[in-house]
Amino acid sequence: MTPATLSPRRYRDLTILDLDEQRSMVIACDSAGAIGPKEADVVRVPGYVLGRFTARVALMEVLALGAWPVCVVNTLCVEPEPAGAAIREGVADEMRVLGIDPEKTLTGSSEKNIPTTQSGIGITVIGLATTAELLMGRLAAGDTLALFGRPKVGTEVFLDDPEIVDLKTVRLLLDQPGIREIVPAGSRGILAEARDLAALYGLQINWRPGLTGPALLKSAGPATCILAAGDQAALETTGRRAEKPFCLLGTLGPAASR
Repeated sequence: MTPATLSPRRYRDLTILDLDEQRSMVIACDSAGAIGPKEADVVRVPGYVLGRFTARVALMEVLALGAWPVCVVNTLCVEPEPAGAAIREGVADEMRVLGIDPEKTLTGSSEKNIPTTQSGIGITVIGLATTAELLMGRLAAGDTLALFGRPKVGTEVFLDDPEIVDLKTVRLLLDQPGIREIVPAGSRGILAEARDLAALYGLQINWRPGLTGPALLKSAGPATCILAAGDQAALETTGRRAEKPFCLLGTLGPAASR
């Protein structure tokens, strides 16, 4: 067997493999522990809900870069029945939101030997994209940064909450010309994600006056909000269509010289 000659590269939390001059593979993952229906779980939610949100995060990461998911790997640290089946159904339903058939593209494993008292799950999503269409390396000074959704974590999070973003929100952003970067925000919070995004381009953020510090620092849990950057008009158009909380955060500018 000859080792593959592919050279992986990292972009934010993603791994990218350029398959040839035109196609790229994008890999994202997410995990959750002590959240679920078991007696030792700290946050008690149905397994179905755990599956939905954990799959959503990884699917959202792949979509946000402009790739299409082709395989979802569901790695469960619980027994196949009943906990595993409920989680798997949540993962499958989240895939169906995108029109992806889980019978063909969902694989995984569960714990079949040891009894478990606490839930654990890992999700890996593999996507494919035309390299030239990946949403990366496109921002410049003068672009606007906006927030869709509201940061929530733990017991604040529930499936039908109209204040949190979902896969449909990402697709709206992808369909809007003039939006050049989409970043799902997670446990590190809005401020950290925004600063890291600006740093990728050697830029800094000129924050809009009046933003509240606690909201920027708060964990966004399972990607309950999204940062998007590009033309202000494009962001505002999507903000009206998305029917989610929306605000402009500021603009990207040259980093201050030292």
